Amino acid sequence: MPTPSPIFLVGPTASGKSAVALALAEKLGGEIISVDSMQVYRGLDIGTAKPGAAERARAPHHLIDVVGIAEPFDAARFVELACRAEQEILERKRVPIFCGGTGLYVKAYLEGLGDAPRADAKLRAELEATALGALISELEKSDPATFARIDRQNPRRVIRAVEVIRLTGKPFSEQRAPWTSESRITNHESRIYGLLRPPADLHARINSRVDEMFACGLVEETRDLLKRGLEQNKTALQAIGYRQVVEHLRGERALAPTIELVKIRTRQFAKRQMTWFRRQLDVEWSKVEPHHTAEEVIAQLKLRA
Repeated sequence: MPTPSPIFLVGPTASGKSAVALALAEKLGGEIISVDSMQVYRGLDIGTAKPGAAERARAPHHLIDVVGIAEPFDAARFVELACRAEQEILERKRVPIFCGGTGLYVKAYLEGLGDAPRADAKLRAELEATALGALISELEKSDPATFARIDRQNPRRVIRAVEVIRLTGKPFSEQRAPWTSESRITNHESRIYGLLRPPADLHARINSRVDEMFACGLVEETRDLLKRGLEQNKTALQAIGYRQVVEHLRGERALAPTIELVKIRTRQFAKRQMTWFRRQLDVEWSKVEPHHTAEEVIAQLKLRA
């Protein structure tokens, strides 16, 4: 029997990827590899819309709950674990289905990590304790190219860029992964499929998901995570929902405006995801309407025979 070709399913948050991936897994005999930088953390459940027991019973899931809340996790670790998971799935003659919205992980997995060094715990702690404004100023002086294009509102990205510069003495912009046409996607004869919903529908789904998260206990989950060290993990603390709830628990904002802010930040994040996917990956987009079922979406995908 020929080796199954992996399937990559991407799209913005709340676009319906998980439901389609589950239906695909059942249809093709597949297993799902989560491509989500926050679902890897044990305890970040409600705020990441992590698959529950019912979903995991329908199909095996990988790269969920693989590290503790206080542990670091990056693209290099993702690639390492995802390669292992894919190989094990293929050995079982099943189909690996990569599903998630962390585009950087998809690109790193398919096209390489480059030569940038791994995180240095001591330096990372020092940078995390430094004011964001100071780091941005340092980045502007040492690497104008990265400064011009980086999301300067994202502390994690800024910290990583400055960390690499200090560790290597070279601009971060010169050490990005060597994205080339000789990628795993070519070798695997796979395709990247994306779900594209009308903006009004996506916004409605985001708003509904956020309401459901708070109704299911996001505030209580965040309070418990703080006791377990959430604030010590700056990456996890940046997760939309958790960060705003932490601010609420500190007394910075009442609950109602916190819920509204999470909706706004999630919609903004979805827009940034779409921009990134369109610029960085060769995605075959399928238009998804509100009435479409997961099976109807699958029928639109031009899956290889």
